[in-house]
Parts: sequence; C-alpha cells; structure tokens
Amino acid sequence: PCSRRVGSVTTTFPRSTPSALGIDARGVSAFLDALESTPDVEPHSIVLLRHGQLAAQGWWAPYAPERVHLLYSLSKSFTAAGVGIAVREGLVDLDATVLSYFPELDADVTDDRSRRIRVRHLLAMASGHREETLDRARAADPHDLVRGFLLTPPDEEPGTVFAYNQPCTYTLAAIVRRVTGGSLVDWLRPRLLDPLGIDDLAWKRDETGAELGFSGCHAPTSAVAALGQLYLQRGVWDGQRILDEDWVDAATSAQVANPDEANPDWSQGYGFQFWMARHGFRGDGAYGQFCVVLPEQDVVLALTGQSLDMQAVLDAAWAHLLPAIAPVDDAAADDAARDTTADDGLEARLAALGLPPVAGSAPTDDAAGSCDATGVVDGVRLAADADGWRVTLDVDGGILSAPVGVGEWRVEGPLAASAAVDADGAVQLDVRFVETPHLLHVRLDVAAGTATSVWATQPLHDGPLTLRRPAD
Repeated sequence: PCSRRVGSVTTTFPRSTPSALGIDARGVSAFLDALESTPDVEPHSIVLLRHGQLAAQGWWAPYAPERVHLLYSLSKSFTAAGVGIAVREGLVDLDATVLSYFPELDADVTDDRSRRIRVRHLLAMASGHREETLDRARAADPHDLVRGFLLTPPDEEPGTVFAYNQPCTYTLAAIVRRVTGGSLVDWLRPRLLDPLGIDDLAWKRDETGAELGFSGCHAPTSAVAALGQLYLQRGVWDGQRILDEDWVDAATSAQVANPDEANPDWSQGYGFQFWMARHGFRGDGAYGQFCVVLPEQDVVLALTGQSLDMQAVLDAAWAHLLPAIAPVDDAAADDAARDTTADDGLEARLAALGLPPVAGSAPTDDAAGSCDATGVVDGVRLAADADGWRVTLDVDGGILSAPVGVGEWRVEGPLAASAAVDADGAVQLDVRFVETPHLLHVRLDVAAGTATSVWATQPLHDGPLTLRRPAD
C-alpha cells in the first residue's frame, strides 16, 4: 500500500469499491444495520480493507477521520510492535528474563517464579499470575510499577497460565524504553509510524512520564487499520521489513490457552498482545476498539466505538460481513459480488453516518441558567450566545465549555454537544468527548434548581478534564 496526504489526513490505502474487491456491499450495509440497532453497541468509525485497498470507510458524526480516538487496550498491540522491532534490531531477547533488563531490582526480587518470568511470558499474558495484578503491583510499589509487579509473586510457573494483566504490558513498554534510551513513541515514530503513514499518535503517561503501554494510546482509525495490514503482510510494508516473519507468526498464533474466558471470541488462545478468535486474530480495547485481521480473506477491519457488548460487535461481523466476502481464489464468487448499485448506496450511506442528537423540543430563553450539579460534574451553566447555546461545566476544579447544537452536534476542540427540552421542561444535554469513546449525560432543570450528570460509559483512567488527546 502507498501513503499519500489528503488535506490534514494521511490516507494509507488506495481506494477501491467493495465489489471490485470481491465484497458484496449489501453485507457491509447489513453489518452497519446491526451495529446501529444492537443494544449496548455504538459505532464511531469503520475502515474495511481487502488486498491492501480501501473497500469502505465511515465515521459517525461528530466523530471524524482526522481525529484520534482513545484505543484503551488496543494500545497493547502497538506496544507489542515496539517490542517486535526491538527484537529485530537485537535489543530484546524473548527468552531473556524480565529481571535481566532491570538489574537494579535484582536484590529486591527474591521469588523464584518472579525471577523466571521471561519477555515472551509478558507478551503472552502468561506471567504465571492467575489474575490481574495491577492493584497489587501498585500497592507493592506506588512509584515503580515494574518493581511492584516483580514483587508480586506468580501463582504458577510462568508460561503455564493465562491472565489478562496490565503490568505485563507496562513492563514491556518499560523494557523498550530501557534498551532504547527514549520514549516508546520516540522508538515507534521512525520505525513504525512514519513508514505506515501514521502522522498522529499520542500516549497517556503516568506520573513518572512513562507511557502506560497497556492503554492510553490515541490514534486515528486509519492507524489501527495500518497496524492490522502490517501484520497481514507478515511484517513487510512497501518492500521494507519492519517485523520479522517469525515474530508475526508467534504474535498471531496461540501462545497460551485461555478456555475459561466467558465469550467465544475471547477463549481461542492468546498470542503476543493479540487475541485469537473464531475467525482470524485481533487486538481490541474497552468499549469496542477493534483491529480484526482475517488472513484467509485478506481483510482488515478497524472499528472504534462506545460499545459495552463487544462480543455482539464480532457476532455481527461474522453474521453479516464475513459471508459477504468472496473467497480469495474463487473468481466466480468474486464476480458475483460485483454489484455497483449496492456500492453506490453504501458509499452514500457511509458519507452520511451520524450518531443521533438529543431528541426533543428546542430550548427557549427560560432554559438558560446555572445550577450546582450532582454526579460527575459540580455545576452546569447553559447560556445563549451570538451563535446559539453554550454549556459550561464545573468539574474537578476546572472548566469545560462547548457550543451546543439543537437537532445536531456542535463541535469545538475535543467536545461535541447537543441538547433538547424534555416533556418535563428540563434540558437534556449530551456532551461527547470525541477523542475518546465517552459520553456524558447532563440534565438541567433551572426552574427546579437541579442538575444531574452521569457517564454513559465509565472512563477507565481519566476524568473529564483529561479525556482528550494527550500532549506530546
């Protein structure tokens, strides 16, 4: 694939149409129908690639292609790529002990199993712990998460059991920083991001200035698709090898069994910061951030969203999208998928995607006012200005302000807002943090002097003032 800049967005893939790539556009439309109608599923973006070309893409307004989106645990797959590049350059040995990269901790870490954890065990979430260690590791050392993790003894021999474990990935990022002498993003920029045409990626850092590694990466949907395409192409991009082929093989195959996971697409085994699935493999993050790679179909599907039911998203892909993809070597089926009328309809639909604004009647002058609030924010003020309405939120000792759309979303910076008056005369106000999955519901009743605020989905490591792209 080639990279080219279009306006402020780097487009990494040559454009095509679904039918030209052996995809029935009606199946893509059915997939969109499912995403938009399934309870606890809210899509924000989709990028669909086949044969390294763009079959379909769309963003549900107020989300937009040039914006980054918080990826939550899909960040792990970017961290792992940094490790893979360091392995290729001879800086990291998968079979070296983790402790060997932190010799200053040698005297502190006395548990034999902790001392036997290897880099490959971190990658496979197979450190020997039976469950998440983040809270215990932080308690063991509030200032050094790597030390706290290594001071938390594994329950079993490393490599023998799976447990989704944030400090494993944090430690991987710390190893990359240790062997390269810089930040994880600094390491990735010339070696991964620039070659793949990813011109905007930022990472939340902890109080020590270190990238979280396991979460906190903000990137556009096109970056997610590009990472998937790199793995689909077995580590080669534009003729340049970025990841070794044996790394790709290991990362995208089961390194440890995880049959006890509840959902079917989470119990097929785990690779190197990738989940194996009923079809292909994927990276994913909380609330519906997905990088799905289907090698048999030569397809990459990148999605962002605010979805509590992530299994439903994959169920919809398997039910509607997968059957619409003609086999790679089946020319007859490929020809049968060539429905240009459906292509045109899908393209028009993708161009007009949007999340519904708040429904109800338009606010009138008596809706303006301010109140103390309960819930997420401390106070709400709604006022008319020359351009319409504006909301101001007092929260966490700071101020958030955004224009408010009526019957639409209005966007300013990292916020989008929409409002309407409900049957009781109160203003229902939705504020979206459009560089993240999250939505805040606010209800303001000036006549009663009350206001409430509640998250649609709970942010995992940020408050309202930091739900945005981190500063570089």
